[in-house]
Amino acid sequence: MLGVIPSIVRTWKSTNSVSGYNWSTIRCFSSTGEASNVDEYLWLMGRARYKPVIECCGGTEIGGGFVSGSLLQAQSLAAFSTPVMGCSLFILGSDGCPVPKNKPGIGELVLGPAIFGSSTTLLNADHYDVYFKGMPMWNGKVLRRHGDMFELTARGYYRAHGRADDTMNLGGIKVSSVEIERICNEVDDCVLETAAIGVPPPAGGPEQLVIAVVFKDPGNNTTAYLQLRMSFNSAVQKKLNPLFRVSRVVPLQSLPRTATNKVMRRILHQQFAQLDQTSKL
Repeated sequence: MLGVIPSIVRTWKSTNSVSGYNWSTIRCFSSTGEASNVDEYLWLMGRARYKPVIECCGGTEIGGGFVSGSLLQAQSLAAFSTPVMGCSLFILGSDGCPVPKNKPGIGELVLGPAIFGSSTTLLNADHYDVYFKGMPMWNGKVLRRHGDMFELTARGYYRAHGRADDTMNLGGIKVSSVEIERICNEVDDCVLETAAIGVPPPAGGPEQLVIAVVFKDPGNNTTAYLQLRMSFNSAVQKKLNPLFRVSRVVPLQSLPRTATNKVMRRILHQQFAQLDQTSKL
């Protein structure tokens, strides 16, 4: 079994750095840490005679996983097929209440309160405030906040769409940063990765869409940078929503990440907001 995270696979695919390796003895892949991409994982499977990718999603605060793939079930690329043993999943609707089980939809994922290995205290924070305050009830118990955006498909698979706090409001429409980034990452071969951030303008008003972009070749991006905003605009409007508009493209050497390699969009949001405020002054 080869364990991967989507960022590593994306780099392998874009740089072709694993060409020539013999992966024929791999029986399956495991993936966790970030929301994955169908095209990238189909490419990954092709390196090892199309062996399956078993997705797992969890967290330190619950001592492991809460949703996973399984070799005992038919799998779908970049998706999870089942809650793990002892865990129940719910997706919150627009009214803040759990949608009926087995009903397709997308929303913030919450967990049943009884989970093997789940935390009961936190260092330097109130455990109840972080995980249970303001959460809806189910069977007489308060559900546990997790913070990921999840989709339950019509075929019964779960798909991760990044953190619920990695969403933005563009023209009154709530959209996940991950959805926009998947589109922008495929716009041009010069792009290594992107981060989509909603930044309020200095004078107030609706959030503006800013795309942070990391180039494969940082020293040769002038022409690409001049064209990228229009290319991003066109792709996002065509594939996602014709009302969305990319306000700025900001080139970066790298994206800020946590120790587990997750993009820290909050840091970028703070940096871009400070730049806007400085330019206003």
